[in-house]
Amino acid sequence: MGTDSAAKKMLKIATEVSECTACPRLVAWREQVATEKRASYRDDTYWGRGVPGFGDPHAKVIVMGLAPAAHGANRTGRMFTGDRSGDWLYRGLYRAGFANQPESVSIDDGMKLTGAFITSPVKCAPPANKPSTSERDACRPFLDRELAVSSACVFVALGGFAHQALCSYFDLRPRPKFGHGVEIPIDDERTIICSYHVSQQNTFTGRLTEEMLDDVFSRARELANFD
Repeated sequence: MGTDSAAKKMLKIATEVSECTACPRLVAWREQVATEKRASYRDDTYWGRGVPGFGDPHAKVIVMGLAPAAHGANRTGRMFTGDRSGDWLYRGLYRAGFANQPESVSIDDGMKLTGAFITSPVKCAPPANKPSTSERDACRPFLDRELAVSSACVFVALGGFAHQALCSYFDLRPRPKFGHGVEIPIDDERTIICSYHVSQQNTFTGRLTEEMLDDVFSRARELANFD
């Protein structure tokens, strides 16, 4: 797929994601959060819309989370940007050579990804970070289109929700068991690598360490045949 073609298709998907109002509960929540705000961000203008995937449209590695964080991506408009989960993720991507800088704080901070693309099965921040099954299903066409445009061969599933979404997309039956560092072959050329999510409940407790995350991204580079 040509460079311009993939980029244009990803941009079209991104525009549609940002304009989507399909799920009333998610729309109400994302807008409520954007209006009430967190005290520390009271002077910020929140994005308050669907958050599209971000990164290299020709990525060999796709990194998948769950959904935008209420005061992270729902505030900044970029996946994993402006919260502590994102701090961990982008530092890891930087150390692995996928990101040009270790910190992602705003949509216009100059962050660029090379060889990697970040997305999620659900594009709007859900209450309690728990989307319903119907909301996940309503969002699925966006994810399906992103994956269809992509030429990636490695898919890093951050957490069980992303793992389930990828297994569903690739129709892997029976569904392989999730576990940190587990590699799931899709076919002769493509692989899913499972990782604990970079959420604070994992990073603060030591369940996920920077070394563990580095190992996942190093393996992703190896499988994707980066020099």
